Amino acid sequence: MSNTYMSKIFILFFLLIVFSDAYNQNISRQKALVFAADYLNTARQQYKKNAMADWNNKLLRYDSLLMRLDYTHFGNAPSGEKSLYISLHGGGNAPVKVNDQQWENQKKLYKPTEGLYVAPRAPTNTWNLWHEGHIDEMLGRIIKSAIVFEGVNPNKIYLLGYSAGGDGLFQLAPRMASHWAAASMMVGHPGDANALPLRNLPFAIFMGANDAAYDRNKHAITWAKMLDSLQDADKGAYIHNVHVYEGLGHWMNRKDTVAINWMAKFTRNPLPEKVVWIQDDRLHENFYWLGTENATTAAGNKAVLVINKAGNEITIVENTFTQLLIYLNDEMLDLNRRVKIRVGEKIIFNKKVNRRESIIKKSIDQRLDQDVIFYGMVTVKNNREAAHQQVQQQ
Repeated sequence: MSNTYMSKIFILFFLLIVFSDAYNQNISRQKALVFAADYLNTARQQYKKNAMADWNNKLLRYDSLLMRLDYTHFGNAPSGEKSLYISLHGGGNAPVKVNDQQWENQKKLYKPTEGLYVAPRAPTNTWNLWHEGHIDEMLGRIIKSAIVFEGVNPNKIYLLGYSAGGDGLFQLAPRMASHWAAASMMVGHPGDANALPLRNLPFAIFMGANDAAYDRNKHAITWAKMLDSLQDADKGAYIHNVHVYEGLGHWMNRKDTVAINWMAKFTRNPLPEKVVWIQDDRLHENFYWLGTENATTAAGNKAVLVINKAGNEITIVENTFTQLLIYLNDEMLDLNRRVKIRVGEKIIFNKKVNRRESIIKKSIDQRLDQDVIFYGMVTVKNNREAAHQQVQQQ
């Protein structure tokens, strides 16, 4: 191997290190804001280029799956302020024509006064058609497309589902809580859903008192009591609204349509002071201002996190994630000052955290959401250490 070739390799390696360091070095708040705005525009334009044909044709593709869409516009809210309602149809483990008919019903079931009403057709015909693992990704793409093509406000996105759609909503609302402003479940079954991650998500339940199949009516009452208890123990959290209609069965004679106006009262808080995150069977790498790159849990041993933020101090109350990523920006706290992180009473981090272009880019690519753009990140491993590249130690 010639000396000239080795010299070129060395120069390329040196430049890679230099540019990598520059990409991850600390930047000011103003530069972070400018970079975020510019990159958000670039990322949305690229997404628009890649997704426009499918959105115009009212469909989504994911691996080998195809999700057909129907969407209708209501009202005339300006771009950037429109609401989005995603409405999941019933059916389930039934012939294709049955699920198609349920989809047709769902298209007309609810009519908001304002917003984009999207009724997707589940890509499968299984019993769990709305909470299979691919659904989370596909709903995320609906949200991105609605933001980019229709001017939807990411803080005004609502989820509702009827029957099998309600089954799915029981699962999707907690595991994707950071996406929704509110959610309404109609005559579904909770299965193994966990209510704890609903802390910052207004949640409604609509049920016919005579809807006894699979004990759906009993489960609705159990969840009502559970949400009452959670709210009593955590004032201001676990907002909920439960209706069990006497004399009605699985069809509620459209009494559940009041859900639309109830949900519309709420806007999402993308950066809540307290978060409860419990991994579902469908693992996620992000939840509000938290994340993990090691989204693995053993069956029956789901990762649990309870975390609080006050001023420039973050307290981990409970955490079984082996790796926890804490994302930060200047809306949450002051990145010009030290950030203190505790596990219980033990301080594991007390340093300044750099604003980095790489973190800004990563958070934008994930969601295309202007309200969950993060500037810095701290990694916590096994509750014993916290680390961050390029930390200012002043």
